[in-house]
Amino acid sequence: MRPQRRSALLEHLVADHAGSSQQAVLGELRRAILDGGVPPGTPIPLAEVAEVFGVSQIPVREALKTLVGEGLVAQRRNGGYSVAQLTAEELREMYIVRETLESASLAAAVANATEEDRLAVIAVNDLLEQAVRDGDGVAYHRGSREFHAALTRPSRMHRLLHMLEAAWNVTEPVQSMVHVGPEDRAHLHADHREMLEAFLAGDAPRLLAASDVHAARLNAVIATLPTDTGLLA
Repeated sequence: MRPQRRSALLEHLVADHAGSSQQAVLGELRRAILDGGVPPGTPIPLAEVAEVFGVSQIPVREALKTLVGEGLVAQRRNGGYSVAQLTAEELREMYIVRETLESASLAAAVANATEEDRLAVIAVNDLLEQAVRDGDGVAYHRGSREFHAALTRPSRMHRLLHMLEAAWNVTEPVQSMVHVGPEDRAHLHADHREMLEAFLAGDAPRLLAASDVHAARLNAVIATLPTDTGLLA
């Protein structure tokens, strides 16, 4: 009988970040899953997670139930838990949700943007430029999310932004931008530059048009992600 392999999730949990409350355990589990180091389908052993935090299994189980509701964790038939694994179709669907919510916020973001907001988008774009030059897929993936967040945050449409964040979280374990090639990443970033210029110019129609082009390109790239590596169900 083969020895059971230690779950990769355990290596990414930092108990000092959490403490013993259910909310603290929830926050640390969510952080570890969203950080990108725990692939979809990774088992989440209840007893071992509880041991890491020095708590009973009850707060861990309740935290996992919350993450199931958020779409980040799946409960398996045997009652165990694992990092949620999307099908290719589900991933495409979540990207459509993200694009729809983002598009709904962009015109308001342009209208409400302050000089501080514009400087924030420029700063994030500079980091993306560096990630492209370095060929750093992980940095580009993280920066891309922050770029889109910086574009939409000035809308001040807080309920919509909360839904957009939740939709991004569902797709985050896949780490899509880490797995696309450098050429595709460069094309996607060219779209970002066009979106940035439109945002800085205060041109909402141009920004929405650039966002649509970017969404179409992104959907085409996402469709090429491998479906036989465990990344997707």
